[in-house]
Amino acid sequence: MKLLDFAIVKLAFWLIAGILVGYYSTISLDVSLLLSITLIIILFVIYQTSLRAFKPTVWFGLVSYLAMLSIGILTVNIHNQKLYKSHYSSIYDFSKTSTSNIYVTIREVLKPNTYNARYIAKINRIDTTKAVGKILLNIAFDSSKNTLNVDDKLIINANLQKLKPPKNPDQFNYKAYLKKQYVYAQIYSDNNHTLIISHNTFSILGYANRVRQFVNKKLETFDFSKNELAVNNALLLGQRQNIDKALYQDYANAGAIHILAISGLHIGIILFMLEFLFSFLNRGKHGKLIKAFLIVTILWLFAIIAGLSPSVVRAVTMFTAVAIAINLNRPHNIFNTLAISVFVLLLFKPMFLFEVGFQMSYLAVIGIVTIQPLLYNPIKTRFWLPNKVFNYATVSIAAQIGVLPISLYYFHQFPGLFLLTNMVIIPFLGFILGYGFIVIIMATLNIPKNIITNFYGDIIDAMNLFFKWVAQQESFLFKDISINGILLFVCYLLIIAFVRYLTIKTFKRLVICLVAIILFQSTLIFNKFQHETSDEYIIFQKSKQSVLGFQKGKQLNIYSNLKQPITKETMLTKYAVSNFITTVKADSLKNVYSINNKTLLIIDSLNTYQIKSFTTDYILLRNSPKIHLKRVIDSLKPKTIIADGSNYKSYVTRWKETCRKEKLPFHSTYEKGAYIFKLD
Repeated sequence: MKLLDFAIVKLAFWLIAGILVGYYSTISLDVSLLLSITLIIILFVIYQTSLRAFKPTVWFGLVSYLAMLSIGILTVNIHNQKLYKSHYSSIYDFSKTSTSNIYVTIREVLKPNTYNARYIAKINRIDTTKAVGKILLNIAFDSSKNTLNVDDKLIINANLQKLKPPKNPDQFNYKAYLKKQYVYAQIYSDNNHTLIISHNTFSILGYANRVRQFVNKKLETFDFSKNELAVNNALLLGQRQNIDKALYQDYANAGAIHILAISGLHIGIILFMLEFLFSFLNRGKHGKLIKAFLIVTILWLFAIIAGLSPSVVRAVTMFTAVAIAINLNRPHNIFNTLAISVFVLLLFKPMFLFEVGFQMSYLAVIGIVTIQPLLYNPIKTRFWLPNKVFNYATVSIAAQIGVLPISLYYFHQFPGLFLLTNMVIIPFLGFILGYGFIVIIMATLNIPKNIITNFYGDIIDAMNLFFKWVAQQESFLFKDISINGILLFVCYLLIIAFVRYLTIKTFKRLVICLVAIILFQSTLIFNKFQHETSDEYIIFQKSKQSVLGFQKGKQLNIYSNLKQPITKETMLTKYAVSNFITTVKADSLKNVYSINNKTLLIIDSLNTYQIKSFTTDYILLRNSPKIHLKRVIDSLKPKTIIADGSNYKSYVTRWKETCRKEKLPFHSTYEKGAYIFKLD
């Protein structure tokens, strides 16, 4: 059975292609709309012509795919409010320093950081001008104020700020991440400059948030610990904002992060429970139809309460198709089901395509469907218990193979004990979920704390302790694995080639496997050569400190005044992993460096340099030296002045103005990020 034999799979493929074209190109909304309407009209004409001729035509298929490609582009543009004239980016002057009264509505509550509560908000008006668009809202913590809720309406006296890219190379690009959610600006404010004008709930997400708050308030009467309540929220309500950072990392290192995100595993278990609960309806005349309606309704109500996250919506959409097919006795194929869910979701939420969880959930399901039978069938026995064990093991391995390359690409680590965690927890996950729903019902009925609720808390606590123990087995956690986009693509080509060969062993497929192996090896060789021959010199941005990095092939030499070991410095480890660096050496800062036959002079608060006997190409100002910069420029004749993050901002501002007057390039790492030397 060929995957592309299914029409819906082909349509989903071309829709995805259209979304990618729409996101990475500059095709306007008007052009994409006109193109889509034209292709749909042509498609209708071809369809009517083929009906009269009683003969299908190849043009119908070709135009169908082009129309779907165009619809993908149109979908991206329609959802991108930045293309509208009323978007705040078109009417707001980001360069002004005065504040505005900005009217917003809270749409989503995010995980707070150290200093701020964070939200995704929708702009309604700026002063007296109507505006649209989503922003990131940061409100400084104030213990005397309550956190905001979905649908709260506010007036904020502040100014909009453009999102900033990462200050150092290869760091997580939060600006690009928010752009994929159509968020292009942010506001920093505090409670003194924020006025809540309405607490009214009017949207589905708002009501869902109220339900979650109600359930949480009731659960607090059972005296669950903070971690127990947070994990319960993740398992049953789809909310991970309150999970402790260390606990979240334990789940990630144990290879069990998927348990904290409601996905196909959870929804599949819930569907199984609902099928069992409503099985008595099968005996009625229209019982299966009623059962399908009830199951689908409950699944979508659960998705709404869980916040309609990409993983939840994807799973519920897919299992909606499964539930309908099962209860209406319609044949269903898993690839069709997956394609339907992809098609429907991306048609309404095209940016889901770029969600890491969305990508990994589909790859995991595809891995299970295609790889698991190849692993399980050769080892299955006539006995029930061994088969159950083998089934759980092969499902875990198949899912891990499906997500392994993309997991390494995004997270650069591999949990060696993933099989142990899945074998221990997954068989009991259905029991834990069912138990959790019973506890929630007990809480909403105001049943007081009892042995049943206490035991549930003990189960969650035991699960947390188990994952913490697994995460502590650091010898089985393989970190800092380097992989780039080309290797990611080739890895999946290799997996696909092997799966196809193991499914049907033919000479042609064997040749394709060998070609894939050669391509994989060639990519590794090219990648090794490319990184062994590359050199790069960087002044990193680090607040209150100075860090210079000189990369020579696969070795990185760090010159800094860092107070902690460089292995604990995230910006350096990320840079090393992304650039396939295997050796990192640390040394103290010097006054002078030679960079590709050019000189870098460092001037610090000690001013240890001899002006008369020295010329330089670059000057790095660090640690706020008290110098007269114009005299230094006149004496040393530098071509570029650089100020790193160890300087006072007032000094940097003064130096910047001096360089402007002298028409000399000035680079502040605090403002522009790391300085990368351009090599001739």
